[in-house]
Amino acid sequence: MIQIKNQSGNGKFLLRVRPRGFCAGVVRAVDIVELALEAYSPPVYVHHEIVHNRYVVDQLRQRGAIFVETVEEVPQGSVLVFSAHGVPPTVRQEAKARSLRVIDATCPLVTKVHLEALKFAREARTIILIGHRDHQEIVGTSGEAPERTIVVDSVEAVDRLEVDDPDHLAYLTQTTLSLYDTQEIVARLRQRFPTIVGPASDDICYATQNRQEAVEQMARDVDLILVVGSPNSSNSNRLVEVAARAGVPAKLIDDASGVRPEWLEGIRRVGLTAGASAPEVLVEQVSERLAGMGFTDQRDFDLIREDVRFTLPPELAPVAPGGKRA
Repeated sequence: MIQIKNQSGNGKFLLRVRPRGFCAGVVRAVDIVELALEAYSPPVYVHHEIVHNRYVVDQLRQRGAIFVETVEEVPQGSVLVFSAHGVPPTVRQEAKARSLRVIDATCPLVTKVHLEALKFAREARTIILIGHRDHQEIVGTSGEAPERTIVVDSVEAVDRLEVDDPDHLAYLTQTTLSLYDTQEIVARLRQRFPTIVGPASDDICYATQNRQEAVEQMARDVDLILVVGSPNSSNSNRLVEVAARAGVPAKLIDDASGVRPEWLEGIRRVGLTAGASAPEVLVEQVSERLAGMGFTDQRDFDLIREDVRFTLPPELAPVAPGGKRA
């Protein structure tokens, strides 16, 4: 339990936990778009939202990034950045056919799952892919072996599974899922299909795990948890679910304007975190709004240290002075 000695005089305090906000994959992806704008000048096209956060996308759009959902929207010969969520091979082929200058911002941890899918496909296994069917990451991963991939999102979906060869199965997971839910689904898969194989190491990314564990700890000490993140952010939604599972009400907010005074009626202890695609500036703005609502005693607690960094694509090395890192 996190021990808090309140000093505000009104009994209200705000607990902000770290890690929160940007993960290494998001930092890298945003850096890639910013550097591409510097290196090639606007417009730079981005396939899908670079990360699932409205503020980040709006800021990059103002600088000259153009976000598209199909390669056909990109003029021939233009610069195209693949988002952090990854793309299926068909998108890469379409980009090549249009002679696009491609810069890949796929998170290395997502790339790892793609490579695992290819490996299992080469072994002629049916791949049970755990995740949300319409999420861009699942679209990309399943595209590596679409004829061999079945997407499931719950224990109930596993119970309904019918496969041709139950002794030749493998499973993979979306990187931003709930640890708890994923463990339940994997347990049921192993129960139904004892010979199923999985990845050599956990697919759920370090940042997703760390932020969920931080919320679990924070939930012991607060009455309400606010999660900064956009509605289409998978990992942000999972933080809300983790808090609810721990018995604490939680609300997902895009920014400070999303805080509703009625939520705070009778609340003395508020917890604050942010999904892996939400920038720290939004956390600061929410903190300021809460201070104006009486939560002037604000504390940061570092629960888990993160020092993961990912290298930038070689194409951007010439325009990546020491200050840019991921």
